[in-house]
Amino acid sequence: MSAPARSLLKTTRPSLLRSAFPAARFSSTSAKPVTLKERLAELIPKEIENVKAARLEHGKKSFGPVIVDQLYGGMRGLPALIWDGSVLDADEGIRFRGKTIPECQELLPKAPGGSEPLPEGLFWLLVTGEIPTQEQVAELSRDWAARSAIPEFVEEILDRCPPTLHPMSQFSLAVTALNHNSAFAKAYQDGIPKKEYWGPTFEDSMDLIAKLPNIAGRIYRNVFGQGKLPAIDANKDYSHNLATLLGFGSNEAFVELLRLYITIHSDHEGGNVSAHTGKLVGSALSDPFLAYSAALNGLAGPLHGLANQEVLIWLRKMQSQIGEDASDEAVKEYIWATLKGGKVVPGYGHAVLRKTDPRYAAQREFALKHLPDDKLFKLVGQIYNLVPDILLEAGKAKNPWPNVDAHSGVLLTHYGMDQMQFYTVLFGVSRAFGVAAQLIWDRALGAPLERPKSYSTAAIKKMFADKP
Repeated sequence: MSAPARSLLKTTRPSLLRSAFPAARFSSTSAKPVTLKERLAELIPKEIENVKAARLEHGKKSFGPVIVDQLYGGMRGLPALIWDGSVLDADEGIRFRGKTIPECQELLPKAPGGSEPLPEGLFWLLVTGEIPTQEQVAELSRDWAARSAIPEFVEEILDRCPPTLHPMSQFSLAVTALNHNSAFAKAYQDGIPKKEYWGPTFEDSMDLIAKLPNIAGRIYRNVFGQGKLPAIDANKDYSHNLATLLGFGSNEAFVELLRLYITIHSDHEGGNVSAHTGKLVGSALSDPFLAYSAALNGLAGPLHGLANQEVLIWLRKMQSQIGEDASDEAVKEYIWATLKGGKVVPGYGHAVLRKTDPRYAAQREFALKHLPDDKLFKLVGQIYNLVPDILLEAGKAKNPWPNVDAHSGVLLTHYGMDQMQFYTVLFGVSRAFGVAAQLIWDRALGAPLERPKSYSTAAIKKMFADKP
């Protein structure tokens, strides 16, 4: 392994950053733990004042230049959004409310006997900026289980979908149909005051997250013939119930993988396609079901949520051509052939990151613990040792390091979930956490309708006609 590769694989536990929100004031021995909604209600007035103060002090300040290439280049790097749940740093990766992935793995509550963070705790952190107690996370698990049933007509919609309809299309259909019972849509029609928008948005967001396992499980069993859907267990956590609905609940290692998977895929700041789409559609006061179904349609694109599928296809094709235990030289030749064929090495490079994705490192740690001898995992590690130097030599990437997609499909395959078309649905279950948390705060803070200014090519030429 090269020295840069070795150094980048080391995960550290940096000192905890002070949250933008006040520290949690809860005792694990309290008779009745404060619920997420109650805590949110306490935080909203303080955050409204915080935003007002920030705008008063900084509102008229310039926030970086805009160049024409950014308009033509997909607004890459253009500062244009407020997203509170997470911030992506080019050098150190994602932070959830100021906390790194290793910090989240250490601090967030775990299931009894488990070592990976519970997504319930991550959602609490995204919404409040605080680490919840074990009791609060357990209550959130029970709340989601109680909300998990989907309407019978939505079940019928899914059951009538042909198995040839892509799972993401079915997922989007079902989430859109949940709008039928939207608390926000009803409250808005009844004339709810603007300052109270966050309440029904919170209820819809909780319902959305709670119902996704039943939707995902029904799609999986309908498309891949896995039999009747079992019931949600109110005494189990979210990931355990999802694993059970998918037919893997008896495999504790797979359940642990889902806990990690949902946590690290939950949010990745606001500029990616799915997150931005959810925020944009929500800004029109579309309810969370409509906003998130739109986000899912963006997530389904080959340049976003399908990347892990492309990695797995590339790995399997490589194995079929050069064997499972190929030498470094054979792997190098295959990588060079990929590049010389005008293709990219899937799973490498990132729009923002300039170092190894910490989500990749977290998955690698999981694999070293649970499946160190898996042939595909060994190939992933072998590629990690070779690809960065090759990409740098070829001049093909500003960031030659792996991202989260370079690993996730291999882990799912190890446990028997080899239906690649379904992987993006799992991504969709995860990303709902970040989008929902931001939608709640957007309504609480009175975020306006998004309406950026656009220009034609002719207008751009005219604008700079007499300028050097």
